[in-house]
Order: sequence, then structure tokens, then C-alpha cells
Amino acid sequence: MILPGPALDGALVRLEPLAHRHAPDLRAAVAENRDSYGWTWVPTPAQVYAYIDEQLGRAATGRLAPYAQISAATGRAVGATAYWDPRYQPDTGDLVAVEVGFTWLSASAQGTGINAEAKLLLFTNAFEQWNVQRVDLKTDARNARARAALAATGATFEGVLRRWSRSWAPGEEGLLRDSAMFSIIAAEWPTCRAHLRHRLAAHLVSC
Repeated sequence: MILPGPALDGALVRLEPLAHRHAPDLRAAVAENRDSYGWTWVPTPAQVYAYIDEQLGRAATGRLAPYAQISAATGRAVGATAYWDPRYQPDTGDLVAVEVGFTWLSASAQGTGINAEAKLLLFTNAFEQWNVQRVDLKTDARNARARAALAATGATFEGVLRRWSRSWAPGEEGLLRDSAMFSIIAAEWPTCRAHLRHRLAAHLVSC
């Protein structure tokens, strides 16, 4: 099964299926200040084309639907995100859970409301169009900033899984990291949606 990735439109951001046409903008995005990328897989400018190839290769396996995050204000790609690791009901083949991950934004796009709206768009599509029962989110357990951002979406912290997934920290190539796990389940989605809309309100008034 191929995980679909429909374009998703908001007031601050448009999520477009990742393609090579986004490479020039993404190269400019990752050339900005990189201080917030210590725990996250973000390509260097020279690696952007290979990064897109790698994400499209994952998409071809059916396990990933990668997106470019397009600033509505500028029309330029300022980051990336994705649906990842879909899980299906064995007897029906229905999609029941999916992860949102592989997320990063340029330094200038951080704190603008783009991340919150992108999460709102992705969660809304997952719960209201695909009718999933759960959305997963995870980050390096040491990444306090990302953990706070995930908690701010309204997701529930479930704990730390030791040596759970690949580390992206410098000098830890080939090692596994401890992953802080978060989730939203279908019963929690209305409260989470209201929370995200409230967070976005200030950004939408000022834009």
C-alpha cells in the first residue's frame, strides 16, 4: 500500500508533496542558522538533492508521505514534514494509525505559527479524512525544545523508549537513541484541535 499525501492548505502554510522543484528553496532554508538542528535530520545545502531522493525512495515503499512546507507569505519552501510508519488493520486493510515526523523549519520560519498550523492540517487530515485512531509523534529524548513543541500541540507524553530509533546527533552515526514518545488518539482529537486553533489565533491576527 502507498501512503497518500494530499496537498493541504492553511492560512500560513501549504503542505505540498515533496518534489525536486522544492530543492532551491530548501537549500536556502537550511543555509540559515542551524543551531536548533542538533538532534534532527536536516540536510546541509549540499545534501538537499540527495535528501529529497532519499525521502522519495521511502515514499516509494509506501511507508512515508513527505511534504515541503510552503510559506503562504512568500510562496517559498521553508521546511519539510511527513506522514510516516502507517499501520493498518490486518483483517480490513484500513489505516488505523500513522506518525507525523521528519519535521524541520528554517530558522526564520520558527515561531511564526507555521509549525502549529502544519500540525493542525496533518492531524485534521489523519483523523477526519483517513479516520485513524491514533497519531504518533516522537523525538530524541534529549531534545528538550522538540519535546516542548510536541507537548504544545496537545499530544500526550507516553514515556521514553530506550534505544528505539536512529540517532541524528553529530558523532552518533550508526547508534540508536532514546526516543520520547507522544500520541493523540481519536477521542482526544476535538480537544487537541481546539487547542491548536487557539494557539494559531494570535499568529493569524498578526499576519
